[in-house]
Amino acid sequence: MKKNRHEAILSLVEREDISTQEELMNRLNELGYSVTQATVSRDIKALKLIKSSADNGGYKYSAAKSETEDMSQKYLSILSHSVTGTDYAGNMVVVKCISGMAGAACEAIDNLAELSVVGTLAGDNTLFALCRNEEAAKAFCEKISGYIG
Repeated sequence: MKKNRHEAILSLVEREDISTQEELMNRLNELGYSVTQATVSRDIKALKLIKSSADNGGYKYSAAKSETEDMSQKYLSILSHSVTGTDYAGNMVVVKCISGMAGAACEAIDNLAELSVVGTLAGDNTLFALCRNEEAAKAFCEKISGYIG
């Protein structure tokens, strides 16, 4: 039963823009699967569904293609939701974040394995990234800015 339900969930999120657990629960109930929100929540976790951008500008559930891609998407999501701006001077990049989010953004940058970044240091709402040279700092700053808008 669980295997069939999981297959139905994967099929639904592939075909439709489902953005909430309630929507998913309702669609499953329409297909004959008697589920609760708690069951849907566990299924989402078990299937490692992620929220990705939908065509309407919102977000939708989707299946991660692989563990690496799943983590990269999460790190990019952290950056897009926490970074408010960037600037650089010489080989140092300053990344401004929403208060309390610099640590998460710093971890995301570290785990995305940006080769031009030698190291990072985070405070509460600001992080510093040391790049190999000024050209790398400029490129890194532009890349981060691209994630936020």
